[in-house]
Amino acid sequence: MANWKKITTDADLTAISASLTTTDQAISASVAALSGSASTARGLLSGGGDPFPHTGSAEITGSLGVTGSVSFSTEITTVGAAVWSAGGALATGRHLLAGAGTQTAGLAFGGYDAGFYSAGGGKCTEEYNGSSWSAGGDLNIGRTRLMGTGTQTAALAIAGYDPVSASNINTTEEYNGSTWSTIAGGNTINLTQGRSAFGITSATVAVDGIYTEEFNGATWSTGNALSTTRYTLAGAGTQTAGLAFGGYISFSARSCTEEYNGTSWTAGGALSTARYELAGAGTQNAGLAFGGGSPYTNATEEYNGSSWAAGSALATARSGLAGAGTQTAALAFGGYTRTTSTEEYSPSTTLALTKTFDYSESTGAVILSQVSSSLNFVDDTAAATGGIPLGGLYRNGNFIVIRLT
Repeated sequence: MANWKKITTDADLTAISASLTTTDQAISASVAALSGSASTARGLLSGGGDPFPHTGSAEITGSLGVTGSVSFSTEITTVGAAVWSAGGALATGRHLLAGAGTQTAGLAFGGYDAGFYSAGGGKCTEEYNGSSWSAGGDLNIGRTRLMGTGTQTAALAIAGYDPVSASNINTTEEYNGSTWSTIAGGNTINLTQGRSAFGITSATVAVDGIYTEEFNGATWSTGNALSTTRYTLAGAGTQTAGLAFGGYISFSARSCTEEYNGTSWTAGGALSTARYELAGAGTQNAGLAFGGGSPYTNATEEYNGSSWAAGSALATARSGLAGAGTQTAALAFGGYTRTTSTEEYSPSTTLALTKTFDYSESTGAVILSQVSSSLNFVDDTAAATGGIPLGGLYRNGNFIVIRLT
């Protein structure tokens, strides 16, 4: 009788009623919370709509009960070493030109073209969009062996050789994405050609021979000299973290590399292939050297901040080319003799495997597969098909059968 309560008064009836109400409310609250959790889970799976069938990625922890058949599949790709591939051809073939920008927003300007020794030669500018070149605004002074830095919409064309006056020039021009303008008071201090430059329009370093000059966006000032005198070298990086490599002096190609910290130069790791009139891209700790002469080479090397390692070769060996971009997204264009060839340097990607998970409602089999091999989770009847037991595993043709217990 302990579970029974005798009702003798109105107070007893009121107490029983209150107790039942409280219990009912607790149950209702629990059901509502459970319903809310289920709705939330369904909403997360479905993005607010019908939760099944579900496509895309999902991470499930804990136990999962499934009725019916289910299948999941994913492709896994691998990224390999960078390789050169053909890009869109320049409209104007040329060599000893300059470049700036990135692989998908590049700039080519100046250089020896077919009309170089006429008044309009050596002025051509082209813009690259990642697949093709289009005409940009002409330089004010046609020139070759010039230097280039910056981006497609903010570039510098520095010094070089003017065939009309048959002399070296020290003029600096700035590109705004459509036209070039001469920077008043922006002449380089030294009249030389075949230099290299790196940086941006407001913080550029130009190097050649033993000279180093720094540009602040308006004027040039003298910096500390290179340790090794050379011409027609390449550069990469920024004004405070630069790289100069390769070059030519005393009838000999050079392999030396020097690093700039904004004040002075220090020795870096030597190129494996000595060369001049090569092109460069990237940064001080992730530099790229490609092409060059003595003789023409298609060699590509990657710098890690201390040493150079071989990269994939250019399809076209050449010197006097220009470059732009980064170590993993570079652009090579132009070169001897007035070629229009453009190549892009990018990591290769391959489909490594496709992984699939299948569960069959009718047989209960679970199959995990990838490209040409599979794992089957089945019952002992697999052994009867000629499989060979291997400590709980059965090999059946190209399949590994695992007995589940």
